[in-house]
Amino acid sequence: MVLLWIILATIIDSLAGLAGIFSLWISRKSFDKILFALVGFSAGALLGGAFFHLLAESIEPLGTNIAFTSLFIGFILFFLIERVLHWHHCHEGICETHPLTYLILLGDSIHNFIDGLVIAASFLVSTEFGIITTIVIIGHEVPQELGNFGVLVYGGFNKTKALAFSFLAQATCIAGGLIGFFLGAQTSFSNYLLPFAAGGFIYIAASDLIPELHKETDTKKVVFSFIFFVLGVVFLYLIKALFE
Repeated sequence: MVLLWIILATIIDSLAGLAGIFSLWISRKSFDKILFALVGFSAGALLGGAFFHLLAESIEPLGTNIAFTSLFIGFILFFLIERVLHWHHCHEGICETHPLTYLILLGDSIHNFIDGLVIAASFLVSTEFGIITTIVIIGHEVPQELGNFGVLVYGGFNKTKALAFSFLAQATCIAGGLIGFFLGAQTSFSNYLLPFAAGGFIYIAASDLIPELHKETDTKKVVFSFIFFVLGVVFLYLIKALFE
């Protein structure tokens, strides 16, 4: 029975990857108007998720030194991965698909896999605790996935491809849930993955998304994108504070 709850919860969580589906019925012109705002929101949500959720939750079980070491390892590794992707996809100076799209998917997949482990562990404690944990996780996934979808489109994916890959990255939660259950939800390994994923999220936000926001020179768009950036940070903080 517990396994069925875990599978159901992780499948529902995976549906958060389809948060951008509404855009399929919006004209390209209308979607372009909100795309820049989504990039700003995603940058804020990634930083908020990294600091308020992933890093904060890893410090207690790992200690400050190990948590921050793992964070920097993640940051450095994502830097190296982007270099490789950049050389591979942009060797002629033209990038039809920006490397940041693959970094977003990689970081999100790791994050969602960890969420699956956490969901499994929660249901092994009690059904009620598992349901509450799933609601909390979905609560911060939906806005973040919406922002990630915007970044994938901004980085060169068409809407359908962005939606499909967002869902696949989110579906790693199911694998995490199953592995967590069959391993007895021994989540000590996930504790190390938490700050590692945080380092990746910080790198993506700081080196890819925020510089994209700086390219805009129109004052109204600059203010608009900054507001959504702050909203992304605040939203993830409020979710943390609300359910803590």
